[in-house]
Amino acid sequence: MTLRPKFAGSLLLTRGAGEEMEVLMGRRSSAHAFMPQRYVFPGGRVDRADHFAAYSGDLDDRSREAMETVLSERRARAIAVAAIRETAEETGHLIARRGQMRSRHAAWEPFREAGAKPDLSGLTLIARAITPPGRVRRFDAWFFRADISSVMCETGACSREELEDVRWVDLQAARKLELPKVTHFVLGELERHIADPEARPRHIRELARKVRLDTL
Repeated sequence: MTLRPKFAGSLLLTRGAGEEMEVLMGRRSSAHAFMPQRYVFPGGRVDRADHFAAYSGDLDDRSREAMETVLSERRARAIAVAAIRETAEETGHLIARRGQMRSRHAAWEPFREAGAKPDLSGLTLIARAITPPGRVRRFDAWFFRADISSVMCETGACSREELEDVRWVDLQAARKLELPKVTHFVLGELERHIADPEARPRHIRELARKVRLDTL
């Protein structure tokens, strides 16, 4: 039986510019069945609570319209919210603005304590990837970029159960880490986005031993 992909949101948090640009990455724990000991971007599966969480600022029109070609408006925002929530959980960086976080979900505790709500306006969609059939886990993953200036604050209340060795790495050094294939692709899409901010995000799929790229 083919597993149905779960929706997921990931975030490429960057700082600096040009050759000095760095991206935040971490190594997945060896306890994980999916991509153990591989360096990835913060992110994870969309939870039910992500569909109801309050947020400040909306996705930019380009990102939202690209997502809504295949998703409902509500689900598109939930995926972006999940990317912000997971980034906070795994790295302690809160991409947010001042506001009241009403959700009582435990994952939003750092936001409640900081008096903050997730800010979608700092995110830009750069890629989508669906895990091929036959894997132990499958995700319909959407990758966003945000600059460090979007981070309202940092908190020490982050988990190391998901990501170990969280660190900033420049783009060339990132290529030399132990990466999944999809992460190599997304790093390339980040470089493409940097070179041409108006470039439309792309979707990668593996079909019958071939890689297919479609514009979203």
